[in-house]
Amino acid sequence: MRGLCYNSSRYQPHKEETPMITGIHHIALRCCGVAEYEKAVHFYRDLLGLEEYKRWGGGDAQSIMLSTGAGCMEIFSNGTERMPQGQLLHVAFATDNVDELVAKVRAEGFEIIREPADVVIPTADGYPVRVAFCLGAAGEEVEFFTEK
Repeated sequence: MRGLCYNSSRYQPHKEETPMITGIHHIALRCCGVAEYEKAVHFYRDLLGLEEYKRWGGGDAQSIMLSTGAGCMEIFSNGTERMPQGQLLHVAFATDNVDELVAKVRAEGFEIIREPADVVIPTADGYPVRVAFCLGAAGEEVEFFTEK
């Protein structure tokens, strides 16, 4: 297990002073019950390889924090109903191999909602990336993202 949930990312702001916000610490996912929670933990920890950082609670109120290396994914089991879509669009994970992750989640039965594709984000100088999307264990959109 890593000693830190957050490690500095490659992004560095173009400022002389130290910013008050230094990164995203975690994204939280509230599952509707223990079965969905266990499926989500399997998806993020066992399938995607995030490392367990902290765990607390028990019974119907279990919680876990998984390290992404540049932040954490926090998962709770005590949700009671689905939140309306639109409050969080998706969670994007940086990876060196989008296609390999898609094959892995597809083999486990997770729905791929956008197949791997090379895209150039239309910034001033063009931003070439490879992306894919799937639905996670609690119905959340998950993006796999690599810069080209």
